[in-house]
Amino acid sequence: MSNLLREKPWLIYIMLALATSSWGSAFIAGSIATQDLSPIVVAFFRFFFAAVILIPIMIFLDKGGRRPKGSEWFLMALLGLTGIALYNIAFFIATRDAPVVKSSLFIAANPVLITILSGLFLKEKIKGRNIAGLMIAISGAFIIITEGNVGKIIAQGFAPIDLILLLAVICWALYSVLGKVALQRFSSITSTTYAVVLGTLMLLPLAVFDSSFSTLGEASLLTWTSIIHMSIIVSVVSFIMYYQGIKMIGAAKASIFINLMPLSAIILAVVFLDEVFLPIHMVGALLVLTGVTIGTRKSAKVKESKSVKA
Repeated sequence: MSNLLREKPWLIYIMLALATSSWGSAFIAGSIATQDLSPIVVAFFRFFFAAVILIPIMIFLDKGGRRPKGSEWFLMALLGLTGIALYNIAFFIATRDAPVVKSSLFIAANPVLITILSGLFLKEKIKGRNIAGLMIAISGAFIIITEGNVGKIIAQGFAPIDLILLLAVICWALYSVLGKVALQRFSSITSTTYAVVLGTLMLLPLAVFDSSFSTLGEASLLTWTSIIHMSIIVSVVSFIMYYQGIKMIGAAKASIFINLMPLSAIILAVVFLDEVFLPIHMVGALLVLTGVTIGTRKSAKVKESKSVKA
């Protein structure tokens, strides 16, 4: 497989495009699944099935690899808490209560916040373009939230769902920064598998409290199909494809494809959920994507070039 990708580089780009576009489908699948089941229950089953698949994959791909011990379990627990439990509870509440167009574009601002937090906590150098990119992306997210009606927000304050979206963005940014620490010690498949398993265990008591056998039995086939899709395609297959892409062309180039996530989410929402994509959303989207590009792309290239020289 690796030899084929080296001989035909365009296959790598197709693979990365498919992987990141599938992440956008999670917004649609989540919107469908939360019509029958609570966000907590959907989050639990998504990662329960993913864990069942990831564990044997980790054992096979990272045979003899390092496993957490001692205080490293605390790091893995934080990954599970921020990136699996809290983020996905907030994510599925958003897919249930907010338009997909709004939530996907807002979450698209994540890469710039990750860059800033990496500078604050990991002592990575923060440049002026990082700050500029953050401000541009935040302005785009603000336009998306307010839909251009700033006066309404000033008069009424932010809606609860907007705060849920903000929580999701913060949790994923923290997970990503913690993930950088974990990847200095463990492989990507091992870090992800342990985070998924521990996050699923955290969700288990909440899911038991928030559901019943009758509720699960009444869930439609479409709901379970949506959950399985998120477990296998979004959480496992796309992960492997994305990290294979990083291995082949580097993180800087691969990260550009993440911008396809909100685009695919919007297209799918308009087609399958009959959502409306307003001109003001286009303005916000352009600002978010511009901010992400300015705030992350150049610094990522510099970092990649240094790693090549090393």
